[in-house]
Amino acid sequence: MNGRRAALAPALFAACSFACADLLSKVAFRAGGDPLTVGTLRGVIGLAVLAACMRLAQLPSFITGREKTISLALGLVFAANIFLLFEAIQAIEVAVAILTYFVYPLLTGIAAALIGLDKLSLRGVLAACFAFAGLGIMLGTHPAGLAMAGVVAALAAAGCRVVLLLVTRATMREADPIAMTLYSMLSSTVLFVAASLLTRNWQPPLTGVGWIAVIGLSVFITTGILGLFASTARIGPFRTAVFMNLEPLLTGIGSAVFLGERITALQAVGGAVMIGALTVFQMRR
Repeated sequence: MNGRRAALAPALFAACSFACADLLSKVAFRAGGDPLTVGTLRGVIGLAVLAACMRLAQLPSFITGREKTISLALGLVFAANIFLLFEAIQAIEVAVAILTYFVYPLLTGIAAALIGLDKLSLRGVLAACFAFAGLGIMLGTHPAGLAMAGVVAALAAAGCRVVLLLVTRATMREADPIAMTLYSMLSSTVLFVAASLLTRNWQPPLTGVGWIAVIGLSVFITTGILGLFASTARIGPFRTAVFMNLEPLLTGIGSAVFLGERITALQAVGGAVMIGALTVFQMRR
């Protein structure tokens, strides 16, 4: 039993890390930071943390020239992914933003089936329908209405994540994931810095708490990625993906407890239906 718990620990750690990063992002925005500046700081700090972890743990980082080129290109999509997700978190409740973003496993499965990378069973189709229905309930029953720009940003971020997953699966099956992440983070950070300089945009948090949140979210995103890789090595990508569904659940609980955000009972039902159907969708094989 202890061995089994130890095997699951990295997946739980990754889900908790990403949930903490989601919550701290909202804190940073409430403190006056904007998505571009927070994204730039996240990239610089996160890249330094990842490089330090690789050096301390003596993690391998071999990657071929072709894989390096693809990783650098994917980093540009990753930058868009992060920026759009931050835009969504700034505009709407963090729990709603993350749950909307979590349509990406559904979109990935559907897209993979359409291009021949995977198969989609009737059970998978039904689960996807229930998941989208749950999301519709959650969004449609918001008591004060939602800023549609935030919802669109979350969906666009999900689209970027789909591109990342499909391209990685199709072209980078044998690549070292940590080295791939390092180069992707490098190009995404360069893009964020360049965008900040070109637009002369610099809106960091105005409070000490906001700065702590930026540092914290940068660290948690990086440790979450490392936990994700460790979990994939221990229990495989399939079971790891299922455990990642804890992220929106933990984010929802944390946003209520620490941020004072509230959702209605009907919204909670919609969210529960979506998470449940999403889990069934990912277990369809």
